[in-house]
Amino acid sequence: MGWLQDESILVTGGGSGLGLALVERFLQEGAQVSVLERVPEKVDALRQRFGDAVLAVQGDVTVYADNQRAVAAAVERFGKLDGFVGNAAIWDHGSSLLQLAPEALAQGFDELFAVNLKGYLLGAKAAAPALLESRGNMIFTLSNSAFYPGGGGPLYTASKHAAVGLIRQLAYELAPKVRVNGVGPCGMASDLRGPVSLGQGDLRIMDSRSPEAIASILPLQFFPQAADFTGPYVLLASRANNQVLSGVMIQADAGLGIRGIRHVAGGLEL
Repeated sequence: MGWLQDESILVTGGGSGLGLALVERFLQEGAQVSVLERVPEKVDALRQRFGDAVLAVQGDVTVYADNQRAVAAAVERFGKLDGFVGNAAIWDHGSSLLQLAPEALAQGFDELFAVNLKGYLLGAKAAAPALLESRGNMIFTLSNSAFYPGGGGPLYTASKHAAVGLIRQLAYELAPKVRVNGVGPCGMASDLRGPVSLGQGDLRIMDSRSPEAIASILPLQFFPQAADFTGPYVLLASRANNQVLSGVMIQADAGLGIRGIRHVAGGLEL
Protein backbone atom coordinates (compact mmCIF):
# COMPACT_ATOMS: atom_id res chain seq x y z
CA MET A 1 0.00 0.00 0.00
CA GLY A 2 1.36 3.39 -1.02
CA TRP A 3 1.54 6.63 0.93
CA LEU A 4 -1.32 8.14 -1.10
CA GLN A 5 -3.71 5.19 -1.12
CA ASP A 6 -7.15 6.30 -2.37
CA GLU A 7 -6.20 9.99 -2.22
CA SER A 8 -7.72 11.99 -5.08
CA ILE A 9 -5.15 14.36 -6.57
CA LEU A 10 -5.45 16.81 -9.47
CA VAL A 11 -2.28 17.78 -11.36
CA THR A 12 -2.10 20.65 -13.85
CA GLY A 13 0.26 20.29 -16.79
CA GLY A 14 0.39 16.54 -16.23
CA GLY A 15 0.89 15.56 -19.85
CA SER A 16 4.69 15.72 -19.96
CA GLY A 17 7.87 16.38 -17.99
CA LEU A 18 7.56 16.74 -14.23
CA GLY A 19 3.77 16.67 -14.38
CA LEU A 20 3.78 13.29 -16.10
CA ALA A 21 6.37 11.97 -13.65
CA LEU A 22 4.08 13.06 -10.80
CA VAL A 23 1.13 11.27 -12.39
CA GLU A 24 3.18 8.08 -12.60
CA ARG A 25 4.48 8.36 -9.02
CA PHE A 26 1.10 9.22 -7.54
CA LEU A 27 -0.40 6.17 -9.23
CA GLN A 28 2.39 4.02 -7.79
CA GLU A 29 1.55 5.42 -4.36
CA GLY A 30 -2.09 4.39 -4.73
CA ALA A 31 -3.63 7.76 -5.60
CA GLN A 32 -6.60 8.45 -7.83
CA VAL A 33 -5.21 10.94 -10.35
CA SER A 34 -6.81 13.64 -12.47
CA VAL A 35 -4.97 15.91 -14.93
CA LEU A 36 -5.75 19.30 -16.43
CA GLU A 37 -3.72 19.55 -19.63
CA ARG A 38 -3.89 22.21 -22.36
CA VAL A 39 -2.48 20.29 -25.34
CA PRO A 40 -5.06 17.91 -26.89
CA GLU A 41 -2.38 15.50 -28.12
CA LYS A 42 -1.04 15.13 -24.59
CA VAL A 43 -4.55 14.51 -23.28
CA ASP A 44 -4.98 11.76 -25.88
CA ALA A 45 -1.60 10.28 -24.92
CA LEU A 46 -2.60 10.18 -21.25
CA ARG A 47 -5.84 8.39 -22.07
CA GLN A 48 -4.09 5.88 -24.32
CA ARG A 49 -1.34 5.19 -21.80
CA PHE A 50 -3.33 5.04 -18.56
CA GLY A 51 -6.90 4.35 -19.66
CA ASP A 52 -9.41 4.80 -16.85
CA ALA A 53 -6.63 4.95 -14.24
CA VAL A 54 -6.18 8.66 -14.98
CA LEU A 55 -8.93 11.22 -15.58
CA ALA A 56 -7.53 13.55 -18.26
CA VAL A 57 -9.32 16.85 -18.83
CA GLN A 58 -8.38 19.16 -21.70
CA GLY A 59 -8.28 22.80 -20.67
CA ASP A 60 -6.26 25.93 -20.01
CA VAL A 61 -5.06 26.82 -16.50
CA THR A 62 -5.46 30.52 -17.29
CA VAL A 63 -9.24 30.03 -17.65
CA TYR A 64 -11.14 29.69 -14.37
CA ALA A 65 -13.97 27.69 -15.95
CA ASP A 66 -11.48 25.06 -17.14
CA ASN A 67 -10.00 24.73 -13.65
CA GLN A 68 -13.48 24.47 -12.19
CA ARG A 69 -14.45 21.84 -14.75
CA ALA A 70 -11.38 19.73 -13.90
CA VAL A 71 -12.13 19.90 -10.17
CA ALA A 72 -15.78 18.99 -10.74
CA ALA A 73 -14.79 16.06 -12.95
CA ALA A 74 -12.36 14.77 -10.30
CA VAL A 75 -14.97 15.02 -7.56
CA GLU A 76 -17.58 13.33 -9.74
CA ARG A 77 -15.23 10.46 -10.69
CA PHE A 78 -13.57 9.89 -7.31
CA GLY A 79 -16.09 11.35 -4.87
CA LYS A 80 -13.68 13.92 -3.42
CA LEU A 81 -10.50 15.93 -3.97
CA ASP A 82 -7.65 15.56 -1.48
CA GLY A 83 -4.83 17.33 -3.28
CA PHE A 84 -4.25 20.00 -5.91
CA VAL A 85 -0.83 20.25 -7.59
CA GLY A 86 -0.32 23.49 -9.52
CA ASN A 87 2.42 22.55 -11.95
CA ALA A 88 1.75 23.97 -15.43
CA ALA A 89 4.30 26.65 -16.34
CA ILE A 90 6.33 28.26 -19.11
CA TRP A 91 9.93 29.49 -19.05
CA ASP A 92 11.57 32.55 -20.59
CA HIS A 93 14.80 30.80 -21.70
CA GLY A 94 16.83 33.35 -19.80
CA SER A 95 15.69 36.31 -21.90
CA SER A 96 17.24 39.33 -20.20
CA LEU A 97 15.92 42.83 -19.64
CA LEU A 98 18.35 44.28 -22.17
CA GLN A 99 17.59 41.62 -24.79
CA LEU A 100 13.85 42.19 -24.83
CA ALA A 101 12.19 45.03 -26.72
CA PRO A 102 9.67 46.99 -24.63
CA GLU A 103 6.72 45.50 -26.52
CA ALA A 104 8.06 41.96 -26.13
CA LEU A 105 8.72 42.56 -22.44
CA ALA A 106 5.13 43.68 -21.85
CA GLN A 107 3.60 40.88 -23.91
CA GLY A 108 5.91 38.28 -22.41
CA PHE A 109 4.99 39.41 -18.91
CA ASP A 110 1.26 39.10 -19.60
CA GLU A 111 1.62 35.62 -21.11
CA LEU A 112 4.12 34.18 -18.64
CA PHE A 113 2.44 35.53 -15.50
CA ALA A 114 -0.94 34.37 -16.80
CA VAL A 115 0.31 30.77 -16.77
CA ASN A 116 2.84 30.76 -13.93
CA LEU A 117 0.90 32.80 -11.40
CA LYS A 118 -2.68 33.38 -12.49
CA GLY A 119 -2.93 29.69 -13.41
CA TYR A 120 -1.91 28.77 -9.86
CA LEU A 121 -4.32 31.28 -8.35
CA LEU A 122 -7.29 30.19 -10.45
CA GLY A 123 -6.55 26.52 -9.81
CA ALA A 124 -6.38 27.19 -6.08
CA LYS A 125 -9.67 29.09 -6.22
CA ALA A 126 -11.40 26.24 -8.06
CA ALA A 127 -9.98 23.52 -5.79
CA ALA A 128 -10.37 25.27 -2.44
CA PRO A 129 -13.97 24.30 -1.60
CA ALA A 130 -13.34 20.59 -2.18
CA LEU A 131 -10.04 20.72 -0.29
CA LEU A 132 -11.63 22.50 2.66
CA GLU A 133 -14.18 19.69 2.81
CA SER A 134 -11.52 16.95 2.68
CA ARG A 135 -8.97 18.82 4.82
CA GLY A 136 -6.56 18.31 1.95
CA ASN A 137 -3.54 20.10 0.57
CA MET A 138 -2.16 22.22 -2.25
CA ILE A 139 1.34 21.89 -3.68
CA PHE A 140 2.82 24.32 -6.19
CA THR A 141 5.83 23.71 -8.40
CA LEU A 142 8.39 26.45 -7.89
CA SER A 143 11.99 26.50 -9.20
CA ASN A 144 15.45 27.43 -8.05
CA SER A 145 14.42 30.76 -9.63
CA ALA A 146 11.95 31.21 -6.77
CA PHE A 147 14.88 31.77 -4.40
CA TYR A 148 17.79 33.25 -6.36
CA PRO A 149 18.59 34.67 -9.81
CA GLY A 150 20.25 33.12 -12.81
CA GLY A 151 17.79 30.31 -13.56
CA GLY A 152 15.85 32.40 -16.03
CA GLY A 153 15.32 35.99 -17.05
CA PRO A 154 13.43 38.65 -15.06
CA LEU A 155 10.02 37.43 -16.23
CA TYR A 156 10.39 33.83 -15.09
CA THR A 157 12.35 34.69 -11.94
CA ALA A 158 9.78 37.27 -10.88
CA SER A 159 6.89 34.86 -11.51
CA LYS A 160 8.45 32.17 -9.33
CA HIS A 161 9.29 34.63 -6.56
CA ALA A 162 5.65 35.74 -6.72
CA ALA A 163 4.52 32.12 -6.37
CA VAL A 164 6.38 31.95 -3.04
CA GLY A 165 4.25 34.82 -1.80
CA LEU A 166 1.12 33.10 -3.07
CA ILE A 167 1.99 29.92 -1.17
CA ARG A 168 2.56 31.81 2.06
CA GLN A 169 -0.64 33.80 1.72
CA LEU A 170 -2.77 30.75 0.88
CA ALA A 171 -1.21 28.75 3.71
CA TYR A 172 -2.24 31.61 6.01
CA GLU A 173 -5.75 31.99 4.60
CA LEU A 174 -6.63 28.29 4.33
CA ALA A 175 -5.29 27.14 7.70
CA PRO A 176 -6.21 25.12 9.66
CA LYS A 177 -8.00 22.93 7.13
CA VAL A 178 -5.74 23.01 4.05
CA ARG A 179 -1.94 22.69 3.98
CA VAL A 180 -0.25 24.72 1.22
CA ASN A 181 3.37 24.08 0.23
CA GLY A 182 5.80 24.27 -2.67
CA VAL A 183 8.62 22.28 -4.27
CA GLY A 184 11.42 24.07 -6.12
CA PRO A 185 13.20 21.78 -8.60
CA CYS A 186 16.29 22.67 -10.60
CA GLY A 187 16.74 22.08 -14.33
CA MET A 188 15.67 18.77 -15.85
CA ALA A 189 14.70 17.27 -19.17
CA SER A 190 11.11 18.27 -19.81
CA ASP A 191 8.76 19.77 -22.37
CA LEU A 192 8.89 23.15 -20.60
CA ARG A 193 8.50 25.82 -23.28
CA GLY A 194 8.57 29.59 -23.58
CA PRO A 195 5.99 32.31 -24.29
CA VAL A 196 4.58 32.45 -27.79
CA SER A 197 4.87 36.24 -27.58
CA LEU A 198 8.66 35.89 -27.30
CA GLY A 199 8.82 33.47 -30.24
CA GLN A 200 9.55 30.60 -27.84
CA GLY A 201 6.34 28.59 -28.12
CA ASP A 202 8.12 25.66 -29.76
CA LEU A 203 11.41 26.08 -27.88
CA ARG A 204 11.93 23.46 -25.16
CA ILE A 205 14.21 23.92 -22.18
CA MET A 206 16.68 21.40 -23.57
CA ASP A 207 16.86 23.35 -26.82
CA SER A 208 18.69 26.14 -24.98
CA ARG A 209 20.38 24.14 -22.19
CA SER A 210 22.39 20.92 -22.36
CA PRO A 211 22.43 18.17 -19.72
CA GLU A 212 26.14 18.86 -19.24
CA ALA A 213 25.54 22.58 -18.67
CA ILE A 214 22.86 21.89 -16.08
CA ALA A 215 24.91 19.23 -14.29
CA SER A 216 27.98 21.47 -14.20
CA ILE A 217 26.35 24.10 -11.98
CA LEU A 218 24.81 21.63 -9.52
CA PRO A 219 26.86 20.74 -6.43
CA LEU A 220 25.67 17.14 -6.73
CA GLN A 221 27.08 17.13 -10.29
CA PHE A 222 24.44 15.09 -12.11
CA PHE A 223 21.60 15.77 -14.53
CA PRO A 224 18.32 14.97 -12.75
CA GLN A 225 15.41 13.22 -14.40
CA ALA A 226 11.86 14.39 -13.75
CA ALA A 227 11.13 11.34 -11.60
CA ASP A 228 13.94 12.35 -9.24
CA PHE A 229 11.82 15.26 -7.98
CA THR A 230 8.62 13.39 -7.17
CA GLY A 231 9.52 12.31 -3.63
CA PRO A 232 8.99 15.72 -1.98
CA TYR A 233 5.54 15.94 -3.56
CA VAL A 234 4.61 12.54 -2.11
CA LEU A 235 5.85 13.68 1.30
CA LEU A 236 3.81 16.88 1.21
CA ALA A 237 0.67 15.19 -0.16
CA SER A 238 0.76 12.31 2.32
CA ARG A 239 -1.48 12.60 5.37
CA ALA A 240 0.68 10.05 7.20
CA ASN A 241 3.89 12.01 6.57
CA ASN A 242 2.68 15.58 6.66
CA GLN A 243 0.44 16.91 9.36
CA VAL A 244 2.74 19.77 10.32
CA LEU A 245 4.13 21.33 7.13
CA SER A 246 2.35 24.33 5.65
CA GLY A 247 3.83 27.40 4.02
CA VAL A 248 6.99 25.35 3.40
CA MET A 249 9.10 25.49 0.24
CA ILE A 250 11.33 22.46 -0.36
CA GLN A 251 14.39 23.36 -2.46
CA ALA A 252 14.84 20.18 -4.50
CA ASP A 253 17.73 21.65 -6.47
CA ALA A 254 20.59 19.14 -6.14
CA GLY A 255 22.30 21.45 -3.66
CA LEU A 256 22.20 24.54 -5.88
CA GLY A 257 21.13 26.72 -2.96
CA ILE A 258 24.54 26.14 -1.37
CA ARG A 259 26.09 28.69 -3.70
CA GLY A 260 23.48 29.86 -6.22
CA ILE A 261 24.03 29.73 -9.97
CA ARG A 262 27.61 30.48 -10.90
CA HIS A 263 30.49 28.78 -12.64
CA VAL A 264 33.19 28.83 -10.01
CA ALA A 265 33.32 27.17 -6.61
CA GLY A 266 36.11 27.67 -4.12
CA GLY A 267 38.01 29.68 -6.73
CA LEU A 268 38.19 26.70 -9.12
CA GLU A 269 36.53 26.50 -12.52
CA LEU A 270 34.01 23.68 -12.60
